[in-house]
Amino acid sequence: MAPTHGGRALRFYDVKSADGTALRAWTNDVDGPDVLLCNGLGTNPYAWPKLLDPACGVRVISWNHRGTGGSGRPTDPDRVSIEAFVEDAVAVMDDAGVERAVVMGWSLGVNTAFELAVAHPDRVTGLLAVAGVPGGTFHTMLAPLRVPRPLRHPITVTASKILRETGHLLSPITRRLPTGAITATALRHSGFMLPRADAAVVSEATRAFLANEVDWYFHLAVEASLHTRVSLRRIRVPTMFVAGRYDVLAGHRDIMTAADRIPGAEVIDLPGSHFVQMEYPEAVHAALLSLLHRVGT
Repeated sequence: MAPTHGGRALRFYDVKSADGTALRAWTNDVDGPDVLLCNGLGTNPYAWPKLLDPACGVRVISWNHRGTGGSGRPTDPDRVSIEAFVEDAVAVMDDAGVERAVVMGWSLGVNTAFELAVAHPDRVTGLLAVAGVPGGTFHTMLAPLRVPRPLRHPITVTASKILRETGHLLSPITRRLPTGAITATALRHSGFMLPRADAAVVSEATRAFLANEVDWYFHLAVEASLHTRVSLRRIRVPTMFVAGRYDVLAGHRDIMTAADRIPGAEVIDLPGSHFVQMEYPEAVHAALLSLLHRVGT
């Protein structure tokens, strides 16, 4: 094990993707079965406190998205699709010498995880989808706010496009926003996130997230919004979903519908938000261990 950040198991290193894009990858270097994490868009390892525990029992490998968290931007700025993220996932697996693994996705990372399972079925032994749906994500957003379904995609994509164009004006501000206890408390009581999340975890994850350039982040979001639903008939591995009942960014009903369409898929339904792995870290980790046991790892 390699605890390098305040006693947590975390090590960053560099990987090159197939098109030459430099990726900042990370691992916990823990002894245990291999798990590939396809993280939420522009997010960081600090959003997964249980995976950074040296006693978590699984070896996680992951990476930061193109242009975020120390990863380079591609030469072609349009190479930020879910398909490009799948290429990055394969590069991270190859670099780590991992032939096959359980793949876990969070948020838009669920799109990447399921697309990886379809494009490279020989590399994926199981799927754990946390607070995400396998494609068409922007159609599911805002459901708890009772926004009519036909309006969800236009509202969220239009907002993302506006922030893509104006984000360069906002980045100098967001980088200076306080990320201490007061901000963490406000986020935990916002409804976007729930109070169960640990304040210190929220503060660190927020600090790392706000280092992203706003215009680039929403460029990634706009491109990711083009990803349509994965054909679930092509999913042949044990699959588990973790749903947050009050998730604003991944519709609870859509997660349940996706699970119903995969034979044998399990659902863990928690009274959490989109950040359910911070609010219920033990329950989400137990789901991962259960899936690993199910696939015989």
